[in-house]
Amino acid sequence: MTSKDFYDYIIEHYNKELPFVAYSLPNTFETKVILQKDDVLYKIEDYTETGFVFAPFDIRKDAILMPYSKSRTLLTTEDIVVEEETPISFKVDNDKLHHINLIKKAVTAINKKELQKVVVSRKEVLETELPLDPIKLFKTLLNSYNSAFVYCWYHPKVGMWLGATPETLLSIERNKFSTMALAGTQDYEGTLEVDWDYKEKEEQQIVSDYVVETLKNSINNMDVSEVRTVKAGKLLHLRTDITGELNHSKNMQKLILKLHPTPAVCGLPKIDAMQFVLDNEHYNREFYSGFLGELNKETKIEPRSGTRNIENRAYSFNKRSTNLFVNLRCMQLKNTKAILYVGGGITKDSIAENEWQETVNKTNTIKNVIVS
Repeated sequence: MTSKDFYDYIIEHYNKELPFVAYSLPNTFETKVILQKDDVLYKIEDYTETGFVFAPFDIRKDAILMPYSKSRTLLTTEDIVVEEETPISFKVDNDKLHHINLIKKAVTAINKKELQKVVVSRKEVLETELPLDPIKLFKTLLNSYNSAFVYCWYHPKVGMWLGATPETLLSIERNKFSTMALAGTQDYEGTLEVDWDYKEKEEQQIVSDYVVETLKNSINNMDVSEVRTVKAGKLLHLRTDITGELNHSKNMQKLILKLHPTPAVCGLPKIDAMQFVLDNEHYNREFYSGFLGELNKETKIEPRSGTRNIENRAYSFNKRSTNLFVNLRCMQLKNTKAILYVGGGITKDSIAENEWQETVNKTNTIKNVIVS
């Protein structure tokens, strides 16, 4: 399908106020869209469903599903063309003092041994003169962040969300499993050969240790990579890849709830850290730091031979896969407002002003998409 036809379908669907999600998996050149045929708000019951899932940070709240059975799926592999426009001006609304105080309160809780680590976040509201074009923003994200999971998600009963997240929650293909531990942040200045301070290394190790401990009874032949520096847009992070094979007692719902929310978006101990976040952030994260992606997607695999005879068809099979991503580097669009969500991991060694600046650097990566 041509790129123009692909985006025309999305725009027509959006104008009818029908749900859709357009997205591209990391390091691919395919852009897909799921066009839901009705405006029903379908919800996850037990993660045996098939479709695209959009789940909030708060695990007690409903995760939303766009079922494959109720949708039409299209894809394009053509290059994206982003039309030049006049730069957008906007007003910024944030509360630095509140966030600084929140960080200090988190450090105090850690020093009192109430928490080991906690992730605190904030939102930044950009007010523009006219409503932003979500399709143009999605195209810009695709051009800017090929190594990320890029998406544009809309439901008339929920709203419009876009993002480019560098973090995988989990990926499953048949019984092969992979995830990652991602933490630490600094600006990219032309090289991956950088020094990381103790606080950043400790934060990443906390996340990695948690993931390994959580999965040890669910994953066979687990392999944990060396920590490496990776680039995500204009930022660098520390990353460990964790792979293995799901054992026979696998249960998708239990597996997801074991991992989510990870220490990279919540903290440790998980329940105590989540309660600290809910009690002290003083705003609703909604879908920020939740997760999203393809759930139990089935793909028919044909035999390699091009001959379509009965014998060959007998060897075809359906491959089931799940690809879920943590919803970071994201924004919500509401009329003339773009609401940006950003956070950072706090440990005993955190310095409040430095942590604030890290959130500024993170918001700039998504803000640049709006003003480009």
